[in-house]
Amino acid sequence: MSAFIVLGAQWGDEGKGKMTDYLAEEADVVVRFQGGNNAGHTVEVEDKQYKLHLIPSGVLYDTKLNVIGNGVVVDPKALFEEIDYLEGLGVKVTPEKLMISDRAHLIMPYHRVLDKLKEQARGKNDIGTTGKGIGPCYTDKFERSGIRVCDLLHKEVFVEKLKVNVEAKNEYITNVLHGEALSFEEIYNDYIAYEERLRPYVQDTSVKVYEAIKSNKQVLFEGAQGMLLDIDYGTYPYVTSSNTTAGGVSNGVGVGPTMITNAVGIAKAYTTRVGKGPFPTELENETGDWIREKGREFGVTTGRARRCGWLDLVILKTTVRVCGLTSLAVTKIDTLAGLEKIKVCVGYKFNGTIIDYFPASLEDLAKCEPVYEEFDGWDESVADARSYDEIPENAKKYLKRIEEITDTRISIVSVGPRRDQTMRIAEL
Repeated sequence: MSAFIVLGAQWGDEGKGKMTDYLAEEADVVVRFQGGNNAGHTVEVEDKQYKLHLIPSGVLYDTKLNVIGNGVVVDPKALFEEIDYLEGLGVKVTPEKLMISDRAHLIMPYHRVLDKLKEQARGKNDIGTTGKGIGPCYTDKFERSGIRVCDLLHKEVFVEKLKVNVEAKNEYITNVLHGEALSFEEIYNDYIAYEERLRPYVQDTSVKVYEAIKSNKQVLFEGAQGMLLDIDYGTYPYVTSSNTTAGGVSNGVGVGPTMITNAVGIAKAYTTRVGKGPFPTELENETGDWIREKGREFGVTTGRARRCGWLDLVILKTTVRVCGLTSLAVTKIDTLAGLEKIKVCVGYKFNGTIIDYFPASLEDLAKCEPVYEEFDGWDESVADARSYDEIPENAKKYLKRIEEITDTRISIVSVGPRRDQTMRIAEL
C-alpha cells in the first residue's frame, strides 16, 4: 500500500484526527485535500491534547511531511495562529515539515464578513455555517475571482486582484447586506506581512505528492468533515462547500485516482451531526443527552453541542458505495458502554417499502422512518480492551452486524480517545 484515504463516513466529527494520527505512524506523507479551518480534529497523545483545524494530523510526528493541498482554502491568520499554538505545545512546524500548495485559494477578511452577513440574512433558513469564510471563498474560486497563494507571492498581481475584489465586495456588503465596508489598505498590509512568513512553506504540492507515491513512500490523504456534508452527495443545502468524498482527493491534491489503493471510512458507533439539517435516527430524549455528555459531543471549532442518535447503517452503505471504501474504522464504542439496549438503523421505511439508500430530496428523507434492530449493551470494560479478543461479546456482535449490513470489513476499532486505545483488527 502506497497511498490511502482516511475520510469521515457520516456527518463529520467521527474521530478522523485520531485515526489519521494513528495511521500516520506508518505513513511518510500526510495530505489534507479539502475544506478549511471550519473543521476540527482533537488528538490525544499520552497526557496531552491537541486541537487541529487546518494542519494535517501527521504534524505531531517529527519525521512526517505534511501537505495542505490545492483543494483546501487557507486563512493565513488562522494558519499562523495554529502554528504558534502547536509550537507553544512543543510541536515544531517548519517548512521542512509542512508544505502548502501554491494553487490553494486564500480566505480573505471579506469572505468571513460575507459568510456571517449572508447567514444572518437567511434568518430562520440559515444553514448553520461556522462563519469562517469557507463558502464565500469557494464561491470566488468557482466564479474565477479568487486569490490563490501563488498570487500573494507576486505583489503586483495580488494588488490588482485585491483592489477589484474589495471594491466589488464592499458594494455588495454595504448596499445589499447593509454591513460596513472593509479597508483595502488594512487587508493589503496584513496579507503582505503574511506573505513573508508563508513563502517558505509554498510548493507545487501536486509534484511533491506524485513523486512521493512513485518512490513508494506511504502517503495518507486526510479529509475534513464527512461524506454526508459533501456538496454533491450530502444533505444539500446543509452541507459544506467542497467534495468530502474519496473522489475529492484527485482534484484536491493533483494525483490520479489510479494512484490511490485504499479508502478507510471513519464511523462512530452512533451518529452525530452539528447544526441544522435532517437526521433520521436523532434521539431528542434522555438517551441522546446521555450520549452527548458521555461522548463529549461538542464541536472543536465552534463549541456547539452535537445532535446525537443511533447508528445509521443506511448512511454507511451510501458512503461505502460513493467512496469505494475498502474498510471501516469504528470509534467510540466505549461511549455506548453502560446502555442496556442499543439500536441500529438498518433501513428506511419510505412510501410503504424498505429502502437502504439515502434519498437526494430532503422532502423524501423527511418521510423516511428508520427501521431498527436492537442489541444487548456492554459494560465499561470495553475501554480497557487492547486487543479484539478483550472486547465484550455483545460489542463484537454489534461490530459484526455493521460488517454484514455494509458488506465492508472493519479494520480498526477504537475504545477511547488515546492512541493506545486503538486496535488494528484487519487490513485497511
